[in-house]
Amino acid sequence: MTDIERKNLEELKQVMKNYGGNYDYDIVEKAYTLCVTAHTGQKRVSGEDYYYHPFNVAKIVISLGMDSQSIAASLLHDVVEDTDYTIEDITEMFGAEVALLVDGVTKIGRLNFSTKEQQQAESLRKMLIAMGQDIRVIIIKLADRLHNMRTIDAMREQKQRDVSVETLEIYAPIAHRLGIRPVKEELEDLAIKHLDPVAYHDIEELLTHRKQHREQILEEIKQRIEERLHKEMPNVNMSFQSRVKSIHGIYRKMYIQNRDFDEIYDIYAIRIITDTLADCYNILGIMHDMFRPIPNRFKDYISTPKPNMYQSLHTTVIGRSGIPFEIQIRTFEMHHTAEYGIAAHWKYKEGIKDNNKKLEDRLAWVRQLIENQETSDDESELIRNIKVDLSQEDVFAVTPKGDVINLPLGATIVDFAFQIHSAVGTRMVGAKVDGKIVPINHEVKTGEVIEILTTNQAGHGPSRDWLNIAVTSSAKAKIRSWFKKEKRSENIVTGKADFEKELRRNNIDITDDEQAELVEDLARRHRLVSGEEFYAAIGYGGILLSKIIPRIKDDFNKKAAEKKPPEIVPINQMRSGKSSDGVIVEGIDNCLIKFSHCCNPLPGDDIIGYITRGHGVSIHKRDCNNVPKNIAESAEPARWLTAYWDGTKSESFTSTLRATAIDRQGILIEVMSAVNNMRVPIHSINARELKNGNCTIIMTISAESVEHLNSIIMRIEKVSGIFSVERINQ
Repeated sequence: MTDIERKNLEELKQVMKNYGGNYDYDIVEKAYTLCVTAHTGQKRVSGEDYYYHPFNVAKIVISLGMDSQSIAASLLHDVVEDTDYTIEDITEMFGAEVALLVDGVTKIGRLNFSTKEQQQAESLRKMLIAMGQDIRVIIIKLADRLHNMRTIDAMREQKQRDVSVETLEIYAPIAHRLGIRPVKEELEDLAIKHLDPVAYHDIEELLTHRKQHREQILEEIKQRIEERLHKEMPNVNMSFQSRVKSIHGIYRKMYIQNRDFDEIYDIYAIRIITDTLADCYNILGIMHDMFRPIPNRFKDYISTPKPNMYQSLHTTVIGRSGIPFEIQIRTFEMHHTAEYGIAAHWKYKEGIKDNNKKLEDRLAWVRQLIENQETSDDESELIRNIKVDLSQEDVFAVTPKGDVINLPLGATIVDFAFQIHSAVGTRMVGAKVDGKIVPINHEVKTGEVIEILTTNQAGHGPSRDWLNIAVTSSAKAKIRSWFKKEKRSENIVTGKADFEKELRRNNIDITDDEQAELVEDLARRHRLVSGEEFYAAIGYGGILLSKIIPRIKDDFNKKAAEKKPPEIVPINQMRSGKSSDGVIVEGIDNCLIKFSHCCNPLPGDDIIGYITRGHGVSIHKRDCNNVPKNIAESAEPARWLTAYWDGTKSESFTSTLRATAIDRQGILIEVMSAVNNMRVPIHSINARELKNGNCTIIMTISAESVEHLNSIIMRIEKVSGIFSVERINQ
């Protein structure tokens, strides 16, 4: 071990001593030594020795108050994934407990998956299952992601965006649901910094510009509050803090809710922490006597905790200076939970031996996520469920009996009904909100009193359309489960009809025997016992045809190409051709040229020609999916011709772009303005709202070359709120 490595080990031990706790220093030192040894010679993208990453992850884990096994596992979390050591080696050296944690954090990367999304979903599912066994798995993973985000600048730009999106959509919501506020807020801020750097720096400047003035006013207000409370409640133990809202929190309100910086009332907050629940409400009364509360800005998260068990009283008031600010009132125990979430079990209770029931209740959503996913074959649904079910914004509606139902923002009447009980959902025929009949796609809002109207009619059940109306994974899973159980025969008929319809639509012409063989093969792939079960799964929504048809079509086309004998196409003696539509095709003069819609080539793209039957020569990009990688070994090599652009001819070509952006007011107009300012014709443009608060903008424009198109893309990317712009094939 080098002097620097020994110095880092001593630093790690000192961090542990600073945070206190009964640590097993021997197992931590043993894990550190293996970490350094195993990663010898490996470097991070930044160029530093790889072991610095697990070393820093361990320090984050210590700061969250975790135990010795968690620290050891954080040091070893990449050893199995990136070195020759196996889980069996870790078990032998450190025991089953540490090995379980390491295995839970290790990604699934050595199996063959058809898509990147499937691999991501399987790794996530594995992590959630391990998390259900031991919550420390996800705490280590969050620390791992946090350090990766802190050092993300060393990655290439597109990788930064991909990791930031994944962080914002998966890991930050999980940190939020576990109640680990500091980790959640830093993950969000770092993600936004790389997804929308312009907006991030604008907010940072606004906070810096007003910081000194606001801090001075807040300090004066805090002193007034302390004096008043010590006078009114002299024997009550109290602590006072001030906090500034995270940049991501401000970003959501400014760019998603389209509010001005001065219209956000909870940017600055004063926090009052005391001993008992009664003291919290007494302090609230005094605060409302001292300051004028803003109507409809009081939230009681003590009587109705958030899903992550966060409890506090929030009230927004206006001081003498006219500046609105938030006051948060909570007990010390509530504050510990608010800061460390589920990690507080280790930090403040020395483990969880006496809190198993409470911990199980807090982790019920993990099991629910995994169970709901089991009814669907769509690997991307698990990721969508995390985005929706772990939404940071919740709504609280009430049944006529007074029961409070907690749902994610955007949930509908269908979600509300199934959240009450499966039987209520399946027997629902309508709903009333505050006494008025509403459609079942009505979005639930906080404070609404919702009555679900049901029927006792035999055989009544949900509609298949409800799968498109429901937002929560729980409601969708219950609807699919009902159809699976109650409508098997109908599912088989519907599924078979839908499957055959998709085959016809995609020109997949196969015999009945070939279809039966194909269905049996697909059933085996999806771990189903028969073709009928496969059709039934399509019928109740467990298998999505949009996911399997493209692969079937590819296989069909390959087999068709293998069966067809190569066609000899007579062409003139090879010579340099003349330009036609700005393209020169070797061996053919002034032939009919058609630009392929599958890849829409532009001047500057590397291209190739293909002799079609009766439609001249089709021009493709050389890297188009429909162009064989090796022409000589393709089914019909004689039909592929060398082609290149005639640089003397200038023309405009249409190209389609897709932009992903924040769904905010005016975004479409700003994009159109940016393109128009470059004097670029826009042939069509439309926008579609996404469920995660973003939107997709599809536009077809004219461009003169690849370079011209790239300059257009760069200009659109400068529009505030645009995440990415890419050229697509239509």
